[in-house]
Amino acid sequence: MRPDDEALIVIDVQNDFCPGGALAVAEGDAILPEVNAMLGQYPVRVLTQDWHPADHTSFADNHPGAAPFSVTAMAYGPQVLWPRHCVRGSAGAAFHPALKTDAADMVIRKGFRSQIDSYSAFFENDRSTPTGLEGYLRGRGVRRLMLAGLATDFCVAYSALDAVRLGFEVAVRLGACRGIDLDGSLEAACDRMRAAGILLL
Repeated sequence: MRPDDEALIVIDVQNDFCPGGALAVAEGDAILPEVNAMLGQYPVRVLTQDWHPADHTSFADNHPGAAPFSVTAMAYGPQVLWPRHCVRGSAGAAFHPALKTDAADMVIRKGFRSQIDSYSAFFENDRSTPTGLEGYLRGRGVRRLMLAGLATDFCVAYSALDAVRLGFEVAVRLGACRGIDLDGSLEAACDRMRAAGILLL
């Protein structure tokens, strides 16, 4: 078991992000053996879950004429318009059935406000509205984080960068992540994480 001040954050290992899902990440389900093994090694374990209402503004089909993966301007900045995914209560929003969810101490649901997306486990995309995860980790005495999950270049990277900004020591287990890689986004995200002092393993 890892030291008591370490936590594992597993990002969005949900059906819609795995092969066959609405926003599938290539080989997204290939991370499950490593993620499940890691869940047995950390004293504090948190799962995050995308949990969108049907009218979510990040869905391309809620913008007439907009193409999936195009970018639009929101009040909080540029927003990728995604295929409809992880609608709360749907099969796609459920965790992958092979994920050992019983090992988790907490599940953080994000993206449930219709007017703002939430990539990070810590903040909505305005970078200021908190999810509550920071307070939970502080209350557990956590100082160091290991991140894994989907997708490397979006929700994992945003979570890692916010965690460093909040003062946590952060590492990302790249073997237990997979990326979407929109127009070089995977390499760019890894560069940003390294520049921020995040250890990429």
